[in-house]
Amino acid sequence: MTPEPISAAAPPLPGPAVIRQRWRNAIFLHWRVDPALVAPLLPPGTVPDEFDGGTWVGLIPFRLEASQFFAAPPVPWLGTFLETNVRLYAVDAEGRRGVVFRTLEAQHLLPVLTAQVALGLPYRWAWMRSRRMGDELAYASERLTGPTRPRTRIRARIGSDAVTDDPLADFLTARWAMHVARGGRTTYWRNTHEPWPLVAAELLELQDELVADAGFPGLADRAPDSVLFSPGVTTGFSAP
Repeated sequence: MTPEPISAAAPPLPGPAVIRQRWRNAIFLHWRVDPALVAPLLPPGTVPDEFDGGTWVGLIPFRLEASQFFAAPPVPWLGTFLETNVRLYAVDAEGRRGVVFRTLEAQHLLPVLTAQVALGLPYRWAWMRSRRMGDELAYASERLTGPTRPRTRIRARIGSDAVTDDPLADFLTARWAMHVARGGRTTYWRNTHEPWPLVAAELLELQDELVADAGFPGLADRAPDSVLFSPGVTTGFSAP
């Protein structure tokens, strides 16, 4: 199996977009890890996607806006919320690359329940907030349900140096699908959007329990190996 090429430009969707969203003010924190640590956590039929001999764990807070389904107008209020996800990178037997979400913290309960039931995604309801002051951006979150209530606090300084023609940045952000485990099998959802506009960022503060809760204890105790920021993109997903 040879993985498909990595491209900063998305290939066309195989069908019409059934979900559309805007993703805004994303901070990408990533740690390089041994693929053997990730392999047991991936959906059936997938293996860790590797870059230069390692795979990666991402912690990514952002603002999700203007969710809409099929040709319906954007969902008011409930379709806009803060989200923080912990994600992995996988490739399937056909060489298709995609992200795998370990958890997705979200601010509104109804979208959480809808995504759990309809899409099989591991969304969790959380109290969340975001604050922007000049070139500093901060996110905070605390899960509201479940046996554990992991929290995170992330604060970063947004740089001015554009990140282009960077193979690692493309590997981590130019992801045009997700692999979702559901009912003992794996579904594959394609998405598309314009290339991520990326700049370098400096991590100022990280107090995180989400990465450990997702299966990587101690990982967030060390500095991330990659810190990026994007003002955002508008995306669409086709049916699985």
